[in-house]
Amino acid sequence: MTEDIDFEIDPSVLPKKVKRKPLGPPSVIADDLYITYRVFGGRRGGTAKQRKSLWDKAISLGRPSTGPITHVPAVKGVSFVAHHGESVAILGTNGSGKSTLLRAIAGLLPPTEGRVYTSAEPELLGVNAAMLPRLTGERNIMIGGLALGLSSKEVRESVEHVADFAELGDFLYLPMTSYSSGMASRLRFAISTIRSPEILMIDEALATGDASFRKKSMARIEEIRESAGTVFFVSHSLASVRAMCTRALWIEKGVLVADGDVDEVADAYQEFVDRRTNASSGANLK
Repeated sequence: MTEDIDFEIDPSVLPKKVKRKPLGPPSVIADDLYITYRVFGGRRGGTAKQRKSLWDKAISLGRPSTGPITHVPAVKGVSFVAHHGESVAILGTNGSGKSTLLRAIAGLLPPTEGRVYTSAEPELLGVNAAMLPRLTGERNIMIGGLALGLSSKEVRESVEHVADFAELGDFLYLPMTSYSSGMASRLRFAISTIRSPEILMIDEALATGDASFRKKSMARIEEIRESAGTVFFVSHSLASVRAMCTRALWIEKGVLVADGDVDEVADAYQEFVDRRTNASSGANLK
């Protein structure tokens, strides 16, 4: 399962290893947090009370009866305290619940059980921000800036800077339907980094664009990290995690496996992934 660790990050793109800051008061507290998704439409039964067709009965033999709603636990009893001055990585294999945890901390997912307390409104930075493809890049910058809480004057003053950062050129005044995927990703990233929040959440933001833009985006994130009180960072790149963070949370199957120094937790996580990869390769050879 090598996709769980990204080995493709160019070392020249990475910033110098972040220095530890004196810790301030708590900024984020997760208290016995549970997130459970409700999936509508079971594998058997559906929304109908009873199957009448013999064919339906035949094809459903051997399948568990889940009913019309299935509950899928994504985060299970996670607790931690983050302080101002910390850069916290969230590690985990695909489907482990790390992005769900990040979205819950950001206030985008309501807890099923437990609580999340924050000292300020967290801001989730990612490359998947919603855009309106029929509008021009300029209009999307305006709408995105207003959505981030900037005033109309601040947004207007930011348009030129955002466009330059995203390398749009004359495409600024064209609808986004004419943009390449890389150009659209650069614009999303540029819009989401207009301002520097007190609590910053970064979800795979460094995978944006080509090598030169990744270097520029990394530098921008470094600026934000320096001015933000607390940073949470989700990435498959252990090199990025080691460079940008001082602490790591390792989530596996929704459970907090480890919480501590970033190098110690990253070493344990990489050993776990290597063992799982070797076991999978051995099984495939048989």
